[in-house]
Amino acid sequence: MPTVVLGVTGCIGAYKACEVLRELQKRELEVQVVMTESATRFVAPLTFEALSRHPVFVDQFALGASGEIQHVSLADGADLLLVAPATANILGKFARGIADDALSTLYLASKAPVLVAPAMNSNMYDHPAVRENLAILVARGVRVVEPGSGYLACGWLGQGRLAEPTEIVEAALAVLRQKRSLEGECVLVTAGPTLEDIDPVRLVSNRSTGRMGYRLAEAARDRGARVILISGPTALPPPAGLEVLLVRSAQDMEAAVGARLPEATVLAMAAAVSDYRPATTSPTKIKKAEGSLSLEMVRTPDILQSVGKQKGDRFVIGFAAETDRVLENARRKRIEKNVDLLVANDLTEAGAGFAGETNVVVLIDAQGETRLALMSKLELAERIWDRVEQLRRARPAATAQEQGPR
Repeated sequence: MPTVVLGVTGCIGAYKACEVLRELQKRELEVQVVMTESATRFVAPLTFEALSRHPVFVDQFALGASGEIQHVSLADGADLLLVAPATANILGKFARGIADDALSTLYLASKAPVLVAPAMNSNMYDHPAVRENLAILVARGVRVVEPGSGYLACGWLGQGRLAEPTEIVEAALAVLRQKRSLEGECVLVTAGPTLEDIDPVRLVSNRSTGRMGYRLAEAARDRGARVILISGPTALPPPAGLEVLLVRSAQDMEAAVGARLPEATVLAMAAAVSDYRPATTSPTKIKKAEGSLSLEMVRTPDILQSVGKQKGDRFVIGFAAETDRVLENARRKRIEKNVDLLVANDLTEAGAGFAGETNVVVLIDAQGETRLALMSKLELAERIWDRVEQLRRARPAATAQEQGPR
């Protein structure tokens, strides 16, 4: 039975959290409640204890019944952290990494998906600080149930009241379904650049940082997949909870992909593999001399094309970073490489491309094209996996239609 940790903060909407709890239980979910001190001024912890049949966690320094550190044990056992209502105060703490109470400490200790349902005065909700904190959280993968509009507790009319309990519960169920949506799959992701040596000092490479591939790997892991990440050299820390293989050159990456391909059911080829490498590598540093230096370059293996030829039932995602005729080049690449989904981005667009946490892309598949607005690479990773799941669900029907009646 999945476990939801329900965080309740100090807001008049705290009374609705009781209904949220009961609705979660009706869906056969285990619910553990964490309250801030301010929340206890609106609803007594005893109410939540009676409803949940579990002690309520309020004091971050109190040990559990078995002597365990509660903010760690509760965080470790959670399948979802749901905060409803979420005040401006708790959103600020989450965004800035402040851990000074039971709920904010648990948030930092948790690896579970996070869903927040803000509730506050409409001016507070529109304040630049609150909007910035929400943007930070969304960029980290936190989901938000937008507050409703109407009469607020302060007597104002506007957006800011806690969303209806049924809406919050449906959003929670969607996150939990998403968490298990790739369960049983083995996802192989390539990421980062490759480095092609000229001599012991110099090399040929590209501007890829690996961020997009790493975000894809993390999102697949969070959906329950077993993930193998094959990464070229990057400054990013290896993500927890998945297998990471570090490679250097295009040939290294080709060998690693070939070795692990039999295990994979889905491949996301996000690495920016060098198209060319020096024909020879000097064992010693090439000395500076008068005149120009000619460097002969030869083609590197086309890993995506090789995978496309032997993909079988596997689902393959390719990427195309272009500077001109973006869609024309991307459409051709999808067909030539035999990939199921092609993610195309125009490197000349603001917010797109390398060395940033945002991207602007077009998803291209056999059913059509979907242009996505500027978003964080983590949010984009979620959208890509959403599309992968849609296309894979449609595969049996499409195959049956192609075969016709028997």
